[in-house]
Amino acid sequence: MHGSQGRNRGLGIALVSALAFGGSGVAAKPLIEAGVDPLHMVWLRVTGAALLMLPLAWRHRALLRRRPALLLGFGTLAVAGVQAFYFASISRIPVGVALLVEYLGPALVLGWIRFVQRRPVTRAAAVGVVLAVTGLACVVEVWSGLGFDPLGLLLALGAACCQACYFILADHGADGTEPADPLGVIAYGLLVGALVLTVVARPWNLDFGLLAQDVAVGDTGRLVPALLLLGWVVLIATVLAYITGVVSVRSLSPQVAGVVACLEAVIATVLAWVLLREHLSLPQLLGGALVLLGALIAQSQAPKAPASEPVASGTPVRPGSAEGVSAEGVSAERALAVNASAVDERADGPEGGSADRPADVPRVRT
Repeated sequence: MHGSQGRNRGLGIALVSALAFGGSGVAAKPLIEAGVDPLHMVWLRVTGAALLMLPLAWRHRALLRRRPALLLGFGTLAVAGVQAFYFASISRIPVGVALLVEYLGPALVLGWIRFVQRRPVTRAAAVGVVLAVTGLACVVEVWSGLGFDPLGLLLALGAACCQACYFILADHGADGTEPADPLGVIAYGLLVGALVLTVVARPWNLDFGLLAQDVAVGDTGRLVPALLLLGWVVLIATVLAYITGVVSVRSLSPQVAGVVACLEAVIATVLAWVLLREHLSLPQLLGGALVLLGALIAQSQAPKAPASEPVASGTPVRPGSAEGVSAEGVSAERALAVNASAVDERADGPEGGSADRPADVPRVRT
């Protein structure tokens, strides 16, 4: 009962994260089209969020000593890398296409598990990767000689690699006897990302006067205050999105959280169609559906645990993890139950009756 409630809560948090991330491109693109450089847009987003998270960074300052590598990697790749590559890509290709390419990231997570961690993956996972790559070919219309800007495509692929690091590092922070608090990881990740982007983006060249103006939203003719769009990007699409994203990965596992996060691409595409009047051709829509389907299949199948690792142990498994229902875990649980029964029989004696024998045999948590 409690496991089901925890899983439902994690799925709800992951959905909130997908909704928040999905609105980032639609809010940022009018600012970019008004003259804000993509890297400057990323710097404004990450630095604004980092300033808001400073109190939490001070509260969790012990993380600087305990997990410096995690904080550096998360800030450089999962924060600065994803944002820089993504915003640079949407300055050259449509928002929906950039996100669809970026969401090859969940399939890359599977590749990390198979070739770096050297853990086996299922056939369904391999099929999912093939579907995702096929869908990507349709999105970029390879038959027409790369109809989209090749540089924009490469930038989106860079975002996909950094997004894979986001899922891997978010889950890695839960390892060890003292898991890193997700709020602390986010706070320091944003601070590290802001420092990296300050060197790369050189914000002293930014025309801050643009933020005091009204900007046009796509081809709709509507004017919106630039500060309002920036506030949305910082508060909703960064602070809220990252916090709920890391919490959902911890609650569900990278595989399940990656599936729900794929909704971000659909949300962003719909918002871009409604608010920015961006349109995709039928082959591109079908290709986008294949990318999402491939990511769904790939991430819905967790890799099997190696036979040499003890699967059933006293350490509780996160809800939704396939490790909790592995064959090895079931066998270990049965073995413990048999051993416990044998102990009970010896305690009862040959007469078979002991008034002090416990009524229930403790079971291993799976």
